[in-house]
Amino acid sequence: MTLVASSAQGNGSAAKPLIKAPRHLIGGLFRPAVAVVLFAQLAIAGCSFEEAPEVRAFDGHTMGTTYQVKYVADQPVQASELQAAAEQALDDVNRRMSTYREDSDLMRFNRLPAGGQAVVSADLVELVQISHYLSRISSGAYDVTVGPLVNLWGFGPDKRPTKEPSESEIEQARARIGYQYLEVGSDGVTLTKQRELFVDLSSIAKGYGVDRVAAEIEALGIQNYLVEVGGEVRMKGTKPGKVSWRIGVEKPSMGEREATLVISADNKGIATSGDYRNYFEVDGKRYSHTIDPRSGYPIDHKLVSVTVVDDSTALADGLATMFMALGPIEGMEVALREKISALFIEKAGDEFRYTSTPGFQPYVLSKPE
Repeated sequence: MTLVASSAQGNGSAAKPLIKAPRHLIGGLFRPAVAVVLFAQLAIAGCSFEEAPEVRAFDGHTMGTTYQVKYVADQPVQASELQAAAEQALDDVNRRMSTYREDSDLMRFNRLPAGGQAVVSADLVELVQISHYLSRISSGAYDVTVGPLVNLWGFGPDKRPTKEPSESEIEQARARIGYQYLEVGSDGVTLTKQRELFVDLSSIAKGYGVDRVAAEIEALGIQNYLVEVGGEVRMKGTKPGKVSWRIGVEKPSMGEREATLVISADNKGIATSGDYRNYFEVDGKRYSHTIDPRSGYPIDHKLVSVTVVDDSTALADGLATMFMALGPIEGMEVALREKISALFIEKAGDEFRYTSTPGFQPYVLSKPE
């Protein structure tokens, strides 16, 4: 296997949304276990407590997956205080953004009819603004209102179909989506839907939760840490001995999980998306869980995994999902144009082909053989 750097340059990049640093606890994740769509996982490669006693850790469950925090305390701090802050952060976004809690802020907005308007939290508006940026640069391949199509193809809360949906069913579902019908008011706290939309921010929220947890533990004096939620990661500083935090990108295969490549990115967020573990088959045909809202059909290309490094873990999370929808050719064009640090893994016969943008190269510590 080889790691190829793509060097083509693009023009006309769009401005990234401003990612605000929280002043207080506002972050987290959500969802009950069976409802979560987990993408390609990042294998944690940091030292264990036994290997380096100065590295402390705690973990738990959130949004149907797990989270873990590893940290080095340079000053006295209660582990219980850190964990309480982290879990409160996760619970906060669960309460605001879950599509599996009827009392969440997002679900209250989703129940509004066409033309409905609601005052929502600043962080909910922030994620909608990030989603709009992703929709614009992908020409609509990324769309947080795609839920009706996801459900139709069997990857939402509804049962999986026993046959491929008809053209008529697909068009009916497409009539109920469209990011352009979701508007943010000039006041920065109001959302309006011009169509009867169902908004699902789960493709950004895990990464957003990572950022919020990181902000919380930093506020309590922790400057050297690794935070992971459901495979999305943020790392900062070092372990004892000035050793950098490292994670392994999982080999995209159905066999035993193994890291195919090791990366390190100080004070950055890292997210991976893939479809090789989440699909179903009907009459021998395999259907990916990633739906392209432009066509109404599951993606059908050779891209099996994308890893993105960005200042914002939330944005990295959404970008990785976006690239999976775009595919290797269109996706790489966008990645180069927008100067995004990304690694694409494509299926090439019985092997995999690794292609990265120039911005991703500095983070690679070991490459596939």
